[in-house]
Amino acid sequence: MIIDVPTSLGPGRLTVSEAALPRAVVWLGHGAGGGIGALDLVALAEQLPAEGFTVARYEQPWRVAGKKIAPRPAALDIAWRETAGAVFELASGVPLVVGGRSAGARVACRTADDLEAAAVICLAFPLHPPGKPEKTRRDELLLPTVPTLVLQGDRDTFGTAIDLEREIADTSTVRVVPVAGADHGMKVLASSPLKATDVAAHVTASVTDFLNHVLRTRR
Repeated sequence: MIIDVPTSLGPGRLTVSEAALPRAVVWLGHGAGGGIGALDLVALAEQLPAEGFTVARYEQPWRVAGKKIAPRPAALDIAWRETAGAVFELASGVPLVVGGRSAGARVACRTADDLEAAAVICLAFPLHPPGKPEKTRRDELLLPTVPTLVLQGDRDTFGTAIDLEREIADTSTVRVVPVAGADHGMKVLASSPLKATDVAAHVTASVTDFLNHVLRTRR
C-alpha cells in the first residue's frame, strides 16, 4: 500500500507492508544518500509483517521530488513530524516504533519521545562524519528515553560498532548489535564469509528479537 502524504515541504510517501494482525507499526526513514530500496529497509519490509509488525517506509519530500541532495536536518524533522498523523492512523491501537537508516535514524532519535514511540531502531547510525570522530553525534543517539537498537557495521566509516559501544558505555537504553564486515550501506566485501543475504537475515532477526522484547516488557 502506498500513501502520499502532503507536508509543508511537498508530498512525502509511505510504502506500507501490512501485517495480517499487527502487534506494532514500525516507521522507517531512509538515508541521505539513498531511498527506501536499501538492503536493510527492504529486508525488514519483507520479513517483519510475518512476525506481526506492519512496516511503513517513508520517503522524504526531497526524494519524492527527485532531488539528489538532502536538505538540512531540521527540514527532515519537519516532514517527518507532519507525516505522523498518517502513521498514527496505521498504528491505531498498537505501539509505534520509529527508526531508519543513517540520516533517517537521526530523525527518529530526535523525534521519538515527542511522538511517544515505544522504541527506536537505528540502522547504520552516523556517529560522526567520516574521518572526524571529534564531531560526535552521541548526544543525538541518547535523546530517546525508550529502548534503542543500533545495527552497525564494523567497517562503517561513520563510526563502527566498537566506536558506538565506547561512546554509549554509560547508558542502558541503547543496545548495539555489530554487523560483521559491513560498511555504512550494510555492504560486505566479496571476500567476506557473509553475503548480502546473511546480512539481511542478521538484521531482520536482530530487529525481530528486539521488538518482541520491547512488547513483552510493555505489558
